[in-house]
Amino acid sequence: MTPVRMIVCVKQVPDPEAPPASYKVDAATNRMATPPGVSPVISPFDENAVEAALKIKDAKGGKITVISLGVGLLRDVVKKPLSMGADELVLLEDPAFADGDSWSTAYALATAIKKIGEYDLILCGRQASDWDAGQVGSGIAEILGLPSVTIAKKIEVLDGKAKVERVLADGYEVMETPLPALITVSNELGEPRYPTIKGIMAAKKKEPIVWKPADIGVTPAQVGAAGRRNKVLKLFQPVREGKCEIVGGDSPEEAAVKLALRLREAKVF
Repeated sequence: MTPVRMIVCVKQVPDPEAPPASYKVDAATNRMATPPGVSPVISPFDENAVEAALKIKDAKGGKITVISLGVGLLRDVVKKPLSMGADELVLLEDPAFADGDSWSTAYALATAIKKIGEYDLILCGRQASDWDAGQVGSGIAEILGLPSVTIAKKIEVLDGKAKVERVLADGYEVMETPLPALITVSNELGEPRYPTIKGIMAAKKKEPIVWKPADIGVTPAQVGAAGRRNKVLKLFQPVREGKCEIVGGDSPEEAAVKLALRLREAKVF
C-alpha cells in the first residue's frame, strides 16, 4: 500500500452562519466590512476537503500538508486541520497577499505548491463561503498543468489513480483521473470529523511554516491586490421586498374562490 502525499488548500473566512443583516458594504472601497463579534472560521467546504484527505490517509496512509493564504490569520482557526489530523501547516501570510482575486490567489498557492514539490493529490473546497466563486481550485490545476475534477462527494485512490464520484444536479457521475491531480470537494462528502482533545493538544505544539512572497519566488506585484486580473465595479447588498395581501371571505369556500381569482389576476397561473 503506497502512502498518498496530499496538499489541502483552506481559507479563513467570516463565519457564514452570521446574520446577513450584520454585514455592511463600504461603497467607497467596494469592500464588505466584517461586523464586530463575528469570528473567523475555516470555510466549510475547505473542511470537507480536509475530511476527504483524512479519509484517504485512514485508508492508505500518507501525509497531509495544509496551505492557507491571507493576512492576520488566527492560529486557533487555521490550526484546526492540524487538530483534525493533518500533519503540516504552511501559511502564505503577508500584506502583499491581501485583497487578491481568484487568479492572483491561485497563482500564489500554485507557486507555493511547486515549492513543496512532492505530492500526489491536491484538494480544495468546491468554493469559499465568502465570495462563492469556485475558481481558485481549477485555477491552481491550470497553472500547474494538472487534471482536475470538481464537486467531488467521494474519492478513492488506487494504483496511481483517483476514482471520484462527482455531484450533478440530478445525481452523480463516476470519473477516474491519473495522479497527480487536483480535486475540489463538496459537502455531499459528509460532515468533517471533530478534533479530538489529543489532536487539539498536538496542534498547539506544532508551529506553522510561514512564507512571504520572496520565499516562494514571486514579487508583491504578482500576488494579492497588485496581481489582480479583474476589477470589482460595484459591490452591493440586494434589496428584497415583499408584499402580503390577505384574502378573506364569509366562509372558507368563498375565501378560496376569491384567492383563485386574485391569483389569476396576478397571472400566477
